[in-house]
Amino acid sequence: MKLQRKNRLRALSLGAVAVSGALALTACGSDDNGGGSGSSTSSASANASSIKCDNAKGQLLADGSSAQKNAIDAWVKNFSQACGVQINYKGSGSGAGVTAFTQGQVAFAGSDSALKPEEVTASKKVCSGGQGIDLPMVGGPIALGYNVPGADNLVLDAPTIAKIFDSKITKWNDAAIKKLNPTAKLPDLKIQAFHRSDESGTTDNFTKYLIAATPANWKYSGGKAWQAKGGQSAPQSAGVAQQVKQTSGAIGYFELSYVADGIKAVSIDTGASKPVAPSTESATADIAAAQVVGTGKDLSLKLDYNTKAEGAYPMTLVTYEIVCDKGNKADTLPATKAFLRYIASEDGQKILSTINYAPVPDEIIAKVRTTIEGLS
Repeated sequence: MKLQRKNRLRALSLGAVAVSGALALTACGSDDNGGGSGSSTSSASANASSIKCDNAKGQLLADGSSAQKNAIDAWVKNFSQACGVQINYKGSGSGAGVTAFTQGQVAFAGSDSALKPEEVTASKKVCSGGQGIDLPMVGGPIALGYNVPGADNLVLDAPTIAKIFDSKITKWNDAAIKKLNPTAKLPDLKIQAFHRSDESGTTDNFTKYLIAATPANWKYSGGKAWQAKGGQSAPQSAGVAQQVKQTSGAIGYFELSYVADGIKAVSIDTGASKPVAPSTESATADIAAAQVVGTGKDLSLKLDYNTKAEGAYPMTLVTYEIVCDKGNKADTLPATKAFLRYIASEDGQKILSTINYAPVPDEIIAKVRTTIEGLS
């Protein structure tokens, strides 16, 4: 009898929690920065009721970072449902997105690297009276996904990663890998290292990590285009992930949301007390230390790629939405502002952690929201 009474009380307690949760969601109303709930399903319903469409209409063309494609897809689904605006985000890669933006082909672009000075200059031709600016919107770890039969919980450090992607370590049972994984059963298998074939901000951030963490082993200058010799290539994050999934002995770099069945992720020995696995939490720990280095309305960030802080994953990226601060096209400005306002809102940012991305730190995203309101 006591056990039955205890179970009945527990059920009543859980029911009360469920009701209070439902009431909390209902109370979100039209508050643009109202709270989501941490699950993608309930976040979507909360978002749909809190999005401010203003005068948004028609359709938007956008292109750029494939690393943020899964985040953009989730946002577009909610925004289009609420506002009826069609958004076509191609996800062709950061290089293609910036080019499309500076040629006036898209309303905004996504890039995992901030605009270079020459790209800002080019943007002035399409931003009448203004220029392109960087708005940090999506954070996340760059995972090293691998497909090595029998090798679970693989640990690598910066020098070893550099040598793998520079074709200087070519077998999975190499002594350097064995030293980092003394209990692993590493096969005598050729390493198939995959990099991006297109210009990519993910490549830029990956190589910035190698340059910062192991300059003696990575002598290349870095940038969106892959520079090291050897290896194999594939287009966009999805393409690299697909090659890793279907190739025994493969390893490649891509955003964590592309780690799926058949792909495992490397933990990195940063010099902290224990190796750090890529996750929303470990990326947030690194991005939280980022500094705003952009001037004026530009909010480009400087990340710490060589962090040794406990629990901080060093190989992170931040994706920027690139838009004109002034001189946006009149027919796309309302929809552009409404969409950017939504994805920078508390609701929009809360979706990220449910799909393996990291929200932008509060202090920085607050500046992004203010900047969006001033777009013209």
